[in-house]
Amino acid sequence: MKKYSLAVDIGASSGRLILGSLDQQQLKLEEIHRFENKIVQKDQHYCWEVDKLFDEIKTGIKKCQEKGIKPESIGIDTWAVDFVLLDENDKSITEAVAYRDPRTDGVMDEVFKQVSKEKIYQETGIQFQKFNTIYQLFSLKMKQPEILNKARTFLMIPDYFNFLLTGKKANEYTNATSTQLVNASTKDWDDQLLDQLEIPKKMFQEIKPPKTILGNLSDELVAEFGFGMKVVLPATHDTGSAVISVPELDETIYLSSGTWSLIGIENSLPICGPKALQYNFTNEGGIDYRYRFLKNIMGLWMIQEVKRNYQDQYSFAELVELARQADGFASVVNVDDERFLKPENMVMAIQGYCQEMNMPVPKTAGEVAKCVFDSLVNSYQQAINQIEEISEKSFTKVNVIGGGCQNEYLNQLIANKTNKDVYAGPIEATAIGNMVAQLMAIGEISGIDEARTIIMNSFEIKKYTTNCEGKETKCQ
Repeated sequence: MKKYSLAVDIGASSGRLILGSLDQQQLKLEEIHRFENKIVQKDQHYCWEVDKLFDEIKTGIKKCQEKGIKPESIGIDTWAVDFVLLDENDKSITEAVAYRDPRTDGVMDEVFKQVSKEKIYQETGIQFQKFNTIYQLFSLKMKQPEILNKARTFLMIPDYFNFLLTGKKANEYTNATSTQLVNASTKDWDDQLLDQLEIPKKMFQEIKPPKTILGNLSDELVAEFGFGMKVVLPATHDTGSAVISVPELDETIYLSSGTWSLIGIENSLPICGPKALQYNFTNEGGIDYRYRFLKNIMGLWMIQEVKRNYQDQYSFAELVELARQADGFASVVNVDDERFLKPENMVMAIQGYCQEMNMPVPKTAGEVAKCVFDSLVNSYQQAINQIEEISEKSFTKVNVIGGGCQNEYLNQLIANKTNKDVYAGPIEATAIGNMVAQLMAIGEISGIDEARTIIMNSFEIKKYTTNCEGKETKCQ
């Protein structure tokens, strides 16, 4: 009898539940439920609607029931850094405030008055971004210390959903590392750092790695769904799951392309030296305690916002075509400038940057789109140069995974700019990585190498080379 697992993959704009099964060493996927996710304003903060999201998870599970399918396991991944706090009665005492909320403005400098930037990086190896959990928690300490005093449980977003499913509390490793509060060497909460920042240690849970079977569905949910499942910890940080699905057994540069762009390599040890700090690279946790040495770059969020600013007048495909037609426009922006994190109007933010830098200002939708794509590729090239410098290795290819790998124009720009072969796919990288972690946990796949071989044999991978002379089609 065919065994199924259920991957819950929730990103910044949407979520979905995907059924997966192995059929003659090929992974078969079927999306059974998709839903919207968005940031809403609550009490002057930008927040996630986590209770609605959990209701959507339950709706998806019930659709399995309607199809007559009873999955063996379920695993949840989401974005990183955000969290909820529970009191002594396991009731939420915070909204799930979103990382784009301005509550962390200026907080990094306040943290550095307590602990030096160099010390934090040496201990945690995590990239400095103003929205990291460490700064969100320190913001609470500064402005609402009574909340931290009441907190008894710290759960990141997928941890919270797992608690609602099972009643069991744990902090999953890959997502926990994104807090900038986990020691890169011990792989546990950095007690000294927490003490120095006066953040209460008692609210943090035991850190458990991907492939852990957390437990079974609660009796209440078994009665509601009509069946039980094992709740497995995948890499609950969505990029951690995505990197599992890189279809390559040899060393390669990967680019997880979506709302954010995550570009890096996989390592057995963290790199926490001065040069990595200078270039602001991160050492996030990965499967089997591998390290994802990568840079977090503003991604396709920019073109998503451009599309919205033009009142969805153009589809993404049309924006790509308009960008191709604006071939002569050459201005680029620094995509990691904070003004692009959550501007009132992305188009105006891009135009304002160009004007300030005395560059030609994009006027048409095509010129704006061309500026975004060229700017992203420029940032990718810079990151690749830095990776090769720090690692003292040269790489011949880039594996682009995730939804952004469908943008053939962008893939070709990457190949042309980097002079490296670009392999695009799989598209559903995060859900696939989530799925294979579950299959490893329940004994259907032996390990990461077998998982990646299965992925290579299951999904189309497109290749782009510089020999294509800038054309928008794949080479082979």
